[in-house]
Amino acid sequence: MLISILIPAYNEIHTIDEILQKVFETPYEKEIIIVDDGSTDGTREYLKKLKEKEKDKNIKVIFHEKNMGKGASIRTAIAAATGDILLIQDADLEYDPREYPKLLGPIIEGKADVVYGSRFMGGPHRVLFFWHYVGNKIITLLSNMFTDLNLSDMETGYKVFTREILKDIEIKSNRFGFEPEITAKMAKEKARIYEVDIAYYGRSYQEGKKITWKDGIKALLAILRFNLFSK
Repeated sequence: MLISILIPAYNEIHTIDEILQKVFETPYEKEIIIVDDGSTDGTREYLKKLKEKEKDKNIKVIFHEKNMGKGASIRTAIAAATGDILLIQDADLEYDPREYPKLLGPIIEGKADVVYGSRFMGGPHRVLFFWHYVGNKIITLLSNMFTDLNLSDMETGYKVFTREILKDIEIKSNRFGFEPEITAKMAKEKARIYEVDIAYYGRSYQEGKKITWKDGIKALLAILRFNLFSK
């Protein structure tokens, strides 16, 4: 069973090498698909060298000529993936690849089509922003109201899908609207969705965190759009 690990990357020069080393160490048959989303901090140059250096590994590196957003990067990565299972891995160090056995377990066991790694189910996590936590809970609650799901963490970066469940899905969001969009579409597909607890090592803005309150507003609009008006 081939696992496609999809890594959207934008200006992650300080973390990209370490996260890739952690991904390399995971004990699965895998392909790694990295989409550089118009980085300007050296990430792009690092990935060009990696592509040459790691020819023996099953790595695909794709470059966006300009920054298009996380959703666009994931759309590009999905189109290039050939695996039976597709796992999204952020290029920072907030999510640890050592969690893969938990994330992949329900799908490998035939119980799930989709797995979300929840930051709010009791796993260890760095204590950071209260209002981010509140905003996440509000967004998840609103998403749940429209999808009739009982997720604890709709916005999690760790999402895993079978190839089959994604085959007819068209992703339209270019940026962080991807999270509510894919959740709405999985609910409409009647996918078997599992949540598992994960550890979370959140970053401060000084350390490179990118999501802001503006993205929260856009997520609310995406919930309405993809649950009520858009296929």
